[in-house]
Amino acid sequence: MTKSLQLQIEMIQEFGACVFDVTLDCEDGAPVGGEIDQAEMVAALANTAQTAPDLIATCVTRRVGARLHPVDHPAFASDAEIVVGGAGLALSYIMLPKVESVRDVERAVDAIDAATRSSAGERPLPLHVLIESPAAVQQAFAIAAHPRVESVSFGLMDFVSAHAGAIPAFAMGMRGTGDDTTLDQFHHPLVLRAKLEIASACHAFGKVPSHCVVTEFRDRTALRRAAKTAASALGYTRMWSIHPDQIRPIIEAFSPSVQEVETAADIVAQAREHGWAPISVAGKLHDRASFRYFWQVLERAHQTGCAMPEAVRDYFVNSPESIH
Repeated sequence: MTKSLQLQIEMIQEFGACVFDVTLDCEDGAPVGGEIDQAEMVAALANTAQTAPDLIATCVTRRVGARLHPVDHPAFASDAEIVVGGAGLALSYIMLPKVESVRDVERAVDAIDAATRSSAGERPLPLHVLIESPAAVQQAFAIAAHPRVESVSFGLMDFVSAHAGAIPAFAMGMRGTGDDTTLDQFHHPLVLRAKLEIASACHAFGKVPSHCVVTEFRDRTALRRAAKTAASALGYTRMWSIHPDQIRPIIEAFSPSVQEVETAADIVAQAREHGWAPISVAGKLHDRASFRYFWQVLERAHQTGCAMPEAVRDYFVNSPESIH
């Protein structure tokens, strides 16, 4: 966690924007019996992260969240009290694993808000939720519709194991180069269906779909293929990493190309010059629908640290950071 926080600072300084989140983990990172110690460490790290002097000098908002235990876990209440109660002002969001229904979201909101009121001036913390079972996938649209949910992630390994062996273990992995037959995480029908349901639910309600991990963290080729497929074919706009070495390849895969950025900048600049009325660019008609699309390309370029053409660079100077 410390290494990831330091890398976040370095990349903020490099790109002039916070190009990835750091989620401090109270769940899988905590040994059995050590949940309170883990929560206290997470709270301390979150508070320290927001007061780092090399961050303050950049004037860029940092995004640090915390993953608590599931709402039905005995440690959830103490997680909320220690982490949210002790570091609420330093956190950008709370990650909630193993969400099964809107009721789970409501239970988490109640506990988080109770802890927040005692420490953070009643600032409502957004929730990033993990969907990790077939029953939860069926509830994806209802969960994504909740006003406190900002992002929905897919928990691949728990989803596979929830099928009691009906989905083979290699559905948690990636095909090798030249392998056209293995039903990996992008080709097993049940896994692919779950990913598409979550992405569709998020886009229906303006939330952020976040793709699952690639466990082959030393295989950069597999990671790039997974990230590119998630972004271009499945509609995901973010992706989890499980090791700091995965961060740059993921950001690169989710970034628009130089040509895409230049085209978007040209169309948006011309649209603005013409008062957002329909225009013709390179023999093609563009109106507000396509203006919105190309503006989103520029937003994605800004969020991933791409160089911005001068014609549109000022649009993003001192603008609020957003993941939408």
